[in-house]
Amino acid sequence: MIPIAFLRQFRLGDYAIFDFAVSFLGIYLLSPLLSKLFLKIRIDIPRQNWLYLTLPIGIVFHLIFGRITPLTRDFIDIQGHYIVKIVILGLLFIGLNDIKIVNKTN
Repeated sequence: MIPIAFLRQFRLGDYAIFDFAVSFLGIYLLSPLLSKLFLKIRIDIPRQNWLYLTLPIGIVFHLIFGRITPLTRDFIDIQGHYIVKIVILGLLFIGLNDIKIVNKTN
């Protein structure tokens, strides 16, 4: 068994814990760079907001690239999975809450 398959076998329901851990760790490590990049276009996004936006951004990118994961499938399912929808929309709302547009000053 390859190491990634071994790590992905640990699950919480349909969701692999390893995938969540890698996603949050990656955003945590990239958040200072992402915040600086967005500050150049006058949008101030605090580091903690990137963590809240991790799952909503992941779902958007999975939809764009056509890689339907169990979380993406559950989110776009019209018939159910309302807890997943509430959690993702809640994370999106909390993540967008403290974002500010910076006025250009000389």
